[in-house]
Amino acid sequence: QVHLNIPNDEWGRYYIRVRDPKSGHSAGSVTYFDWPGWADSNQRPGGASLLNFSTDKQEYKVGEKVTVRIPASNTGRALVSIENGSRVIDAHWLETKSGANEFSFEVTPDMAPNAYVNATLLQPHAQTQNDLPMRLYGIVPIQVTNEQTVLNPQITLPDVLKPEESFEVNVKEANGKPMTYTIAVVDEGLLDITRFQTPNPWHTFYARQALGVKSWDVYDHVIGAYSGDLSRLLALGGDGSGMRPENSKANRFKPVVKHLGPFRLEKGKTATHRIDMPNYVGSVRTMVVAGGNGAYGHTEKATPVRKPLMVLGTLPRVLGPGEQLQLPVSVFALEDFVKQAEVELKVSGPLLLKEGASKTVRFSGLGDELVNFALEVKPELGVGRIEILAKSGKETARHSIEIQVRNPNPMSTNLYQAALQPGESWEQSFTAIGMQGTNSTTLELSVIPPINLEKRLGYLISYPHGCIEQTTSAVFPQLFLNDVMELEPHRQNEVRKNVIDAVEKIGRFQTADGGFAYWPGNSDNNDWGTNYAGHFLLEAKDKGYSIPSALLTNWKAYQSQQARRWSRYGRYNDDAVQAYRLYTLAKAQAPELGAMNRLREDEGLSLEAKWRLAAAYALAGKPQVAQEMVSKLPKVASKRSAYYFYGSLLRDNAMILEAMGLMGMQQEGMDLLRSVASELAEDQWLSTQTTAFSLLAIIKFVGINNNAFGRSLQAEYQVNSGSNQRIATSKPIRQIVLSAKEQSGRLKLSNTGESMLFVHLIQQGQPLVGEEKDGSSGLRLEVNYFDRGNNPIDPSQMEQGTDFYAEVKVSNPGNRGIYRDIALSQVFPSGWEILNDRLNEIPGTSQGGNYTYRDIRDDRVYTYFDLRPNESKTFRVNLNATYTGKFYLPSVNAEAMYDHTIYGRKAGRWVEVKRVN
Repeated sequence: QVHLNIPNDEWGRYYIRVRDPKSGHSAGSVTYFDWPGWADSNQRPGGASLLNFSTDKQEYKVGEKVTVRIPASNTGRALVSIENGSRVIDAHWLETKSGANEFSFEVTPDMAPNAYVNATLLQPHAQTQNDLPMRLYGIVPIQVTNEQTVLNPQITLPDVLKPEESFEVNVKEANGKPMTYTIAVVDEGLLDITRFQTPNPWHTFYARQALGVKSWDVYDHVIGAYSGDLSRLLALGGDGSGMRPENSKANRFKPVVKHLGPFRLEKGKTATHRIDMPNYVGSVRTMVVAGGNGAYGHTEKATPVRKPLMVLGTLPRVLGPGEQLQLPVSVFALEDFVKQAEVELKVSGPLLLKEGASKTVRFSGLGDELVNFALEVKPELGVGRIEILAKSGKETARHSIEIQVRNPNPMSTNLYQAALQPGESWEQSFTAIGMQGTNSTTLELSVIPPINLEKRLGYLISYPHGCIEQTTSAVFPQLFLNDVMELEPHRQNEVRKNVIDAVEKIGRFQTADGGFAYWPGNSDNNDWGTNYAGHFLLEAKDKGYSIPSALLTNWKAYQSQQARRWSRYGRYNDDAVQAYRLYTLAKAQAPELGAMNRLREDEGLSLEAKWRLAAAYALAGKPQVAQEMVSKLPKVASKRSAYYFYGSLLRDNAMILEAMGLMGMQQEGMDLLRSVASELAEDQWLSTQTTAFSLLAIIKFVGINNNAFGRSLQAEYQVNSGSNQRIATSKPIRQIVLSAKEQSGRLKLSNTGESMLFVHLIQQGQPLVGEEKDGSSGLRLEVNYFDRGNNPIDPSQMEQGTDFYAEVKVSNPGNRGIYRDIALSQVFPSGWEILNDRLNEIPGTSQGGNYTYRDIRDDRVYTYFDLRPNESKTFRVNLNATYTGKFYLPSVNAEAMYDHTIYGRKAGRWVEVKRVN
């Protein structure tokens, strides 16, 4: 309904017409009325409804009668129609007289779930008793319930459930109807987090429908006394679902999630199901959702899960090697007869029990008691398991905890390499680096110039930050590994999983426009990231991976739009971005030839843009144009492209190499291939973009022409006193991962083939304690800790329960211009809990738009930002000293993600959390 608000003192005669904004024609009736003192006192002042009528009630069941009361001020006729979301169900003419005119009809099944009663009242042409329009129109909705579509499932189960015991659930339909149903038993704490309600399928399948019938008349063309169109088109409908948020408490228990069925229940029967309750304490909701023959229903019951004796242990989210802590165990007595309990503890994995494994607790009444056990973490990684058993007479209670022991320190790498002529041999001694469980040794052989493949790929995969560029870089080269080397089945599965995960993650970066943002959830499109991620998706599709059609369709539409709109900004060398964009469109079989020709005519086109545009022409089916463009071009870049597009000389040369491979210029590209490979083989820092594109270009180039470097790869090797192993493959690269027993010793290797053999022995591992020291280059870093009163504190020793915050100040000295894409990495001790300020805002700690993006995880926070010259930014993380013990605080690092010469670092140290006496 539309209501017009007219001030009380604005009296007079009013004229209302509703027009269609597109056609300009009248789309509603013309109405005249006087205000104040309207002729019909039954009409509400200011109301725009032409005919107010009513039903005796709003909700009906099938078979009931509906009575409609239509007011009329004079003799006339009313057309009453019953309509639903798609058609006119029934219609009747009613002769009217002054006063209320009643009309009744019976509710039928086809009126469910709701119908609309429409009434059109026509007054005689010559009447003068009122100045109302000749036609009045009104509509009233009615809700209809067909009891044949309603199921009433019922469940019975005990009022209290016990952990580690089975229980029975009986299911029946209240009226004995047959049905098909499912049962779900779910932890209520888990349901509260998402405010989950038991599904009600009846409300979905029989939701209120909008009026689907449009009404109009042609009286305007035959009656001229009162002009105007009658119809006001109303659309009513929609559902009223929704609920108010509720307070939820975090729960460290393992949630119970059980789903059973579907089951078939015959008419008049009752079904019984036996369900095992795991070792769980709390409350569960048992839900039944049923359907059958067009009828639907649901029911639920919440049940506590408890025993007279219960036990609960609490640990941090993660632990680190060498740390020591106190495990608090709470023992609950919920019945009067529980007076004393014996608590036993068993540990396995990388955990040690430092003191006694058994302790006694006594209860003076109902309640709980706390007992602590001292634990130490071995210098190992893996999953630690703790079993807690409490006994009191015949009552027992158990609680199990699994915890990940991780090493937060950065990976260290050793590299040994050699080049062997046919018939030559090589020996090398090596010693495992890092702690046990983190170290790996890979023997990498190739007949192409060495590219340090394992180390470079490992760097990309383990890189902790995840913008659109880094997410794509981590997986892009993996698409083509099988083209140049034989992959073991487990490695093939690993690559496939990585690609699938990357495709899913890239979807989170897509904006409403169809491009990709730099960080998930951002609304601004990143030009280079959009090209780069789209390029990857197209290559992945060519390799047989399933790519969501909407993801590519929206991306393609955005790319086409941007390609047509592009004009040179002048501030950046953005012609390379446009050329790359056109390349991706050509690869997507949607070339923008007009934009390509326009860019080709640009006199200031950069070298990398020319090569990329030539590749676009080649993909678009115009190889002659491509060859003409590159025939006189240099085959190596001489200056670095814009930092804004993550470029470097090596990255740009790799892009040229990829274009040469695409255009069949294998012989011309050999020198550039060796140059790119030699830089990859060196033990130097490379950005994720440079690393990924260099690997990608070489692997694709070599994959096109595997035999460019000679014959097949053949070699023999021996590790320590093991047997001689022979290698023969037609692929140019082969990797051998040495076993855990072969992380130290001596390698003997011979080149038994007819080609030059390049050998890399790559060792990686994480040290037990961080070996880094304080340092900085082009960046100043200050790290301090404060309590809630903003007083400086020493984090080396803190009392349990202390709330505090870590403050990091990062400064740009100003002598190297603006710093972009700075990453601040803070990993915190296991005994400290991060207080997520997005959920719990602490006064005085809000940082507003101080950073571009922040990633908060269980034990670490990554913050990303830019710094102008002479600018400083301060970042705070709210913390709590939660668990008592001795823990390692890793180093704090700030670095420019695409320039390794800009960094700041504060070394790690041990910290202690003490219990308050």
